[in-house]
Amino acid sequence: MGWNSHRDHASHGSEYGRICLTNVFSATERFARRDVSRGDMSNTITRRNLLGALALSTAAASAQTLKKLTPPAKGSIPVAIVLSPGAVVIDYSGPWEVFQDAVVPGVQNPFHLYTVAEREGPVTASAGMKVVADYSFANAPQPKIIVIPAQQGGAALEAWVKKAAPAADLTMSVCTGAFQLAKTGLLDGKSATTHHASYVQFAKAFPHVNLKRGFRFVDEGNVASAGGLTSGIDLALHVVERYFGHDAAIHTAYYMEYQGRGWLDPSGAANSEYGENKPPAGDNLDPVCGMPVAADSKFVSKRDGKEYRFCQKSCQEQFDADPAAFTASPGSGKMKR
Repeated sequence: MGWNSHRDHASHGSEYGRICLTNVFSATERFARRDVSRGDMSNTITRRNLLGALALSTAAASAQTLKKLTPPAKGSIPVAIVLSPGAVVIDYSGPWEVFQDAVVPGVQNPFHLYTVAEREGPVTASAGMKVVADYSFANAPQPKIIVIPAQQGGAALEAWVKKAAPAADLTMSVCTGAFQLAKTGLLDGKSATTHHASYVQFAKAFPHVNLKRGFRFVDEGNVASAGGLTSGIDLALHVVERYFGHDAAIHTAYYMEYQGRGWLDPSGAANSEYGENKPPAGDNLDPVCGMPVAADSKFVSKRDGKEYRFCQKSCQEQFDADPAAFTASPGSGKMKR
């Protein structure tokens, strides 16, 4: 995972590396002070822009709430990426890249990354990518950070996370990896988020978890969850900040040429446009996933004289297999993931 020669130059203390990191440190001072000029702004102030601006404006006021983590006195912070079939590539590769590229002055390779699965060997991720697991659940070393992307999951994964989490600094999910994390019970009585398309189903499946809609990430101290897909990058940058401070996270984001700014708000409330999942006028809600469905959707089923429309074929197939599980209210059944 991760060809890393560009980081090797820096981490091995070469002259090239010292020049590169010096440039990163000086350039990020400008990056941190960057603001949007009047010429870049839209002529129309939208509700989405206003909410986003308000969320980001709370960053300075909320900074004192950042829950610090302590890196080890010696060595790197071990990070376990937990995989099973169907693992969504960006959910794990985004955080992997952040931890791999973390720029911490005076610290070489602050994070040590490895993959864990039920068995060592290839795991088929999303779109057919093959990832070779470094360890099995039986022989994996104890991590300080556990990353759970969206994936098929299973009893073995759930058992390993339950076993490893108490000794970890942080167990984090990305996207619908929140379903796997919630199954362990580690989110009970706490707040979490997930992909906006799964808000309805998550709330139904885990009533003991306080679902936060419209959040880029939710940090509960020793457990955290990111919203959909790219949100994992923001949560990972937030974790870098918790260990090594704001400047280290700024340096890392600049090095990665990452322009997203959701991680700059410690509250995580930077996904406001996804907070309300209401269908446009004339549209319906998919009874399986709860997402808006166009009135002319070609995926249609009938039950007891009523017509149901779906956003995709897989939702229609799940409904047709057990209509009673989904007819009580939109998103009321147990959608397969």
